[in-house]
Amino acid sequence: MFRIEESAIDAAALARALEQTSAGACVTFEGRVRDSNVGCSVARLDYQAYASLAQAEGERILAEAREKFPILDARCVHRVGALAIGDLAVWVGVTAAHRDGAFAACRYVIDEVKKRVPIWKNEHYADGESGWLHPDDVPVAAPDSLV
Repeated sequence: MFRIEESAIDAAALARALEQTSAGACVTFEGRVRDSNVGCSVARLDYQAYASLAQAEGERILAEAREKFPILDARCVHRVGALAIGDLAVWVGVTAAHRDGAFAACRYVIDEVKKRVPIWKNEHYADGESGWLHPDDVPVAAPDSLV
């Protein structure tokens, strides 16, 4: 299950939905909005997605994870809209009989979501904004206009 969500992500409910007696491992990842990036103070950020394409690509990534790794279930939810510092932006959960598969699949899912899913973010800094960027294209150094 891959979902684009406009409201707050309920990580506890998502983790409960993964519970099953055959799972010896449950690995989750929570990506939160932080207060700084590339040397700039972040006030908030916005996410936008091309929902139908994001949904389809997210489901493909989860299917790939199920094929590549010995897992029982994998789920991912990504927020869109205006998010505040500390808000949960993305959640990934994976269950498996053993921890190795769960850890590997969870890492695979979040890495592929960042690379392939059509979701863009705009970071709002104290003195400007990043403009709309795909998360995989976020600069590793502050843009010249913000330095």
